[in-house]
Amino acid sequence: EVQLQASGGGLVQAGGSLRLSCVASGFIFDEYAIGWFRQAPGKEREAVSCISIIDGSTSYVDSVKGRFTISSDNAKNTVYLQMNNLKPEDTAVYYCGALPGRWGLPYSDYMYYYEYWGQGTQVTVSS
Repeated sequence: EVQLQASGGGLVQAGGSLRLSCVASGFIFDEYAIGWFRQAPGKEREAVSCISIIDGSTSYVDSVKGRFTISSDNAKNTVYLQMNNLKPEDTAVYYCGALPGRWGLPYSDYMYYYEYWGQGTQVTVSS
């Protein structure tokens, strides 16, 4: 059974930090890229960051560059999103998804190409 288990969300003050985790099972981890998306109330889901498991290459949306860092622990089939200097506008439900390697980072912004999704984890940043 394929699973992506996202966790690590919570309530934090502006300027604080959180680390999200996405644990994958049921598929060959290094044949995929893992991406994080977020959806704020009343807004469309947007791509935040993605990492190619096979080579470690990464991508970030401009609004989080310099504040968020994506990484992977391949031995644990886990991808992390370290979020520092959080802002109220980062408040959203965060989702992780698995993007087949044949697509890779050039397609990481497009939900259509993702094969698997995890449940969301809520991140709330207070001002």
